[in-house]
Amino acid sequence: MIVMNWNGKAALAGAALSLIALSNAFAQTDTTGTTATIATPTTTAVKQGDHEKKKAWYEILSIRGYAQIRYNRLLETNPDLKCDQCDRSLGENGGLFIRRARLVISGNVHDRVFIYIQPDLASSASSTSLNFLQLRDAYFDVALDAGKAYRVRIGQSKIPYGFENLQSSSNRLTLDRNDALNSAIANERDLGMFFYYAPAAIRSRFEELTNKGLKGSGDYGVLGLGFFNGQTANKPEANDNLHVVARVSYPFKLKNGQFIEPGVQAYTGKYTVAPDQVSTGVQANESYTDQRVAATLVVYPQPLGFQAEYNIGKGPEYNPETNSITEQTLQGGYAQAMYLFRAGNQTIMPFLKMQYYDGGKKHERDAAGYLVYETEIGAEWLVIKNLELTALYAIGDRTVRNAANPMNQQHGNRLRLQAQFNF
Repeated sequence: MIVMNWNGKAALAGAALSLIALSNAFAQTDTTGTTATIATPTTTAVKQGDHEKKKAWYEILSIRGYAQIRYNRLLETNPDLKCDQCDRSLGENGGLFIRRARLVISGNVHDRVFIYIQPDLASSASSTSLNFLQLRDAYFDVALDAGKAYRVRIGQSKIPYGFENLQSSSNRLTLDRNDALNSAIANERDLGMFFYYAPAAIRSRFEELTNKGLKGSGDYGVLGLGFFNGQTANKPEANDNLHVVARVSYPFKLKNGQFIEPGVQAYTGKYTVAPDQVSTGVQANESYTDQRVAATLVVYPQPLGFQAEYNIGKGPEYNPETNSITEQTLQGGYAQAMYLFRAGNQTIMPFLKMQYYDGGKKHERDAAGYLVYETEIGAEWLVIKNLELTALYAIGDRTVRNAANPMNQQHGNRLRLQAQFNF
């Protein structure tokens, strides 16, 4: 692992250069000799003879969403086997649970400007307080060319690190993301500025992978570069260093129509464990090196598919021997096999997923250390486009280390059910 020293001022200087490039891209003269301008977020202009008619907001913006309702306690063998980052309703006292209730407002408010805002109405403020409204995404894409091959994204959005992290939860097979890569960025998001590049043909390919139900990640470019705060979504920056991230991923299409997408990604920065996340008596530094690199391989289900990712790195982790949070190495990943079966308008996709992770979770209390082995066997059934049912049997072995419990090892099995409604 190569350690990169990043200075926040240098990042802001890079942002300034990007904004200058944007202003040059927009400073184009139209056929009448006037300078083209960006329309307001709620209106856009269409010429009708010598007059301009403004479109109504509902002709520009679209609204869609989905909701997930779960029950995780069937055939449960150990109520103490939990995972807060995965699902707060796992284990003891867990019942029916609204895991997500998302609304997406999006649209092209200008030929060069796209907006995307997504709140979640089912966020959990704590284990005893549920269904709070919280911002998930609020970003704005600015196209640097007419074909939109070059884009700059500004705002709170997903960090381009990991294929499964970038997959929408409405599109993923398993109910939860893997611990190994998801431990890098809680809720997969942060506030930053990113540059994405993908030619028109590849952008169409990304869209095809999603529209055909092949479980694509969406369009995050062939190349993604950027910087972000590093404290994860909806949290203020806590130090003077920005994180830097880079990702390369290319969806190849073979002559027989098979899609294969390999990728690599990495990020580096400094992470501060907030004082309210450190237990009394635990020694903690002001900030910690936080860096990872990961490899991805996806063979899309046509009808048999395979998906695997693995990452290594270093970050803060609780050390029970010294009762302190120290920089330690981490590693882990997952492998998943799936099969796409279509019956008329219905789709059934059985899957098998195995995961492993050995490392810290920086965003949890005391940057808890984890050792995770888990196997999931299940199937997703798309009954109609508005209703999707998932059932999986999970076999887990989780060891968690923090100040409250330096060695908490739990093993158990359970059957998990989910109904997803798309609208």
